[in-house]
Amino acid sequence: MSVEKMERANQESGQEPGDISAEREQWAAEKAALDDRLLRAQADFQNLRRRTEQQRIDVYDSATAEALRSLLPVLDDFERALRVDAVDKEYAAGIELIHGRFAETLKKLGLEPMDSKGQPFDPQIHHAVDMVETEDAPDHTILEDYERGYNFKGRLLRPAKVKVAVRPASQ
Repeated sequence: MSVEKMERANQESGQEPGDISAEREQWAAEKAALDDRLLRAQADFQNLRRRTEQQRIDVYDSATAEALRSLLPVLDDFERALRVDAVDKEYAAGIELIHGRFAETLKKLGLEPMDSKGQPFDPQIHHAVDMVETEDAPDHTILEDYERGYNFKGRLLRPAKVKVAVRPASQ
C-alpha cells in the first residue's frame, strides 16, 4: 500500500497522521514494557531453578553426612577388630575384606579419613583426650589416634580423638 493510499484510508476513517504516530509510540512503549517483564520473568525463573537445585544438593549432602556419621561407630569397630590378633587367619582375612569394602563404599559417598599421627595439634579438627609429657616428640604433636577423625566433602564430620605430646614441666 502506498503512502497516498494510507493517508486516504486514514482520512476516510477520521484519523489524523499524528494520531497514528502517537498510537504507534504507545504500542511500541507497551511492547518494550512487555519485553522487559518477559526478560525479568525469565531471569527470576532461572534464579529459582538454580536456588532450588542448590537446596536439593544441600539437603542431599546433609542427609548423607548424617547417615555417614551414624555409620562411623561401625567403621571404628572394624578397625578395633583388625588390631586384635585372631586365631583363625581366614576369619581375620574375611573381617579385613569386609572392612576394606565398607571403607571404600563410605569413601565413594564422600567420607575422607584424616591422618593425624605426627601432625601438629589443631583444636579445630582434633580433640585432645590425653596429654603426655615427653622429650621424644615436638611440643603439641599428635602421638596417637584414639579415634580417627573424618571430613565429608571438605567439611569436618567428626574430630579426631588424640594423644598429644607436651614438653615436661621445668624443675
